Amino acid sequence: MINRLIENIRGKGVKIVFTEGSDSRVLEATVRLHREDIVHPILLGSRKEIEASAASLGLSVEGMEIIDPLESDIMDSLVIKMVELRKGKMDEDACRAALEKTNYFGTMYVKMGYADGLLGGATYSTADTVRPALQLVKTKPNQSIVSSCFILVRGKESLVMGDCSINIDPNADELVEIALQTANTVRQFGIEPRVGLLSYSTLGSAKGESVSKVQEASTRLKRMPLDFKVEGELQFDAAVAEEVASLKAPDSEIAGNVNTFIFPNIDSGNIGYKIASRLGNFEAIGPILQGLNAPINDLSRGCTADEIYKMAVVTASQKFMDI
Repeated sequence: MINRLIENIRGKGVKIVFTEGSDSRVLEATVRLHREDIVHPILLGSRKEIEASAASLGLSVEGMEIIDPLESDIMDSLVIKMVELRKGKMDEDACRAALEKTNYFGTMYVKMGYADGLLGGATYSTADTVRPALQLVKTKPNQSIVSSCFILVRGKESLVMGDCSINIDPNADELVEIALQTANTVRQFGIEPRVGLLSYSTLGSAKGESVSKVQEASTRLKRMPLDFKVEGELQFDAAVAEEVASLKAPDSEIAGNVNTFIFPNIDSGNIGYKIASRLGNFEAIGPILQGLNAPINDLSRGCTADEIYKMAVVTASQKFMDI
């Protein structure tokens, strides 16, 4: 999948901001991205620190764009725009202080159209990456939440799991939106979604508040004029094993063959994708953020340079998709 995405974006000069420009993993990934002409990386941070860090790694950042927010000649214009966007919630001094941090500066840089997307989180927390995006870039007009998904790849097999990193305990309405957003993402990346809403119950086999929530979301989705199949609530074994599905959900069109999994809460989602990655030998690509007005993505603080490289490819690809 990544190779196909690379060929679609190579040489197009897609500008991606990296909020942790001096991080060794970010430098390794961005130097490679620059050398291979896949994206145009914009490294944020102190030029002296970035160049020193690169030199210590035996890397050259010559010809790469580096911006230090503290020395930027567009800071005043970004402050004015941010004051307008925050509408009395933050005054000029507060906005300037925020924009001196690379996460806010980078997000405003994207908002103003100077870059196509942003990738952060190598050292920033998820909240510190998502909060500026919600405040400044905001959600698409027809979206009420931001969610995330991971694409899990093992050989030619691809699975998708959401939401694993943003919404802690989504209600039925939010589960519906997460399912729709994730199905859209899946399709944009060339996978035909077969969506299963997961639970500890399969089609009424157990009761509980969480089960009721998933059942309600599933019922609402099935009433919609969808162009993909959805089933729920499903236990994981009924979602992936045809022999189990034949017993627990014999009338379902996709039970036993689900490839897009919607979890009832962030606990199960985060645990689930990490089990698949660590014990199932799937490569986890993500989290891919969904519902925002621009391609902005988060990294795990335990990410590798290769994961940053691949997430940069995904982020750049989103410029040409309705994510």
